[in-house]
Amino acid sequence: MKRYKVRFTVEAEDDLLRLYDFMLEQDLSVADRALQAIKGAVEILRFSPFSCRKAVPENPFLRELIIPFGSAGYVALFEIESSNTVNILAVRHQREEDYH
Repeated sequence: MKRYKVRFTVEAEDDLLRLYDFMLEQDLSVADRALQAIKGAVEILRFSPFSCRKAVPENPFLRELIIPFGSAGYVALFEIESSNTVNILAVRHQREEDYH
């Protein structure tokens, strides 16, 4: 079975810290569970990144991973860079307006 290397860009890592800090203000255990949900969901990208929905119709390599958590969840924007590498570009809560 083919495996992709999954990398977080600096911007995506910043997003994770921002999301974690926001949740940390609410509840430490919820913040930890949210971070684990994101990290766990990203594992699908190692095996099947093309199974995720396209972010824009004109670019089949730019996709979004929906990450369920609580009543809303998260969305990870990623790009399939090559035949063996996936780059996570951004992570946001589903209730945020857009990627930044």
